[in-house]
Amino acid sequence: MGVFSVITINIDKAKTIAHDKRREARSAEFAPLDIKATIPSEAIAAEAARQVVRDKYATMQTAIDAATTTDQLKAAMP
Repeated sequence: MGVFSVITINIDKAKTIAHDKRREARSAEFAPLDIKATIPSEAIAAEAARQVVRDKYATMQTAIDAATTTDQLKAAMP
């Protein structure tokens, strides 16, 4: 018989890592929009696009917070 090792995952630490990854992805999406938001002719469109990004990541944050398994965390990630 082989030896099996059981890996125990700390879901709270996994959520912290997932939130860090979410924040990194959100920042990357916001970067070009932050620049466009400072250009008067592009500010309104940039703000609308920024709201789409905010909504996307708010939904992701809720899913990460509600996750109870690693599979749920993986499904919530970008």
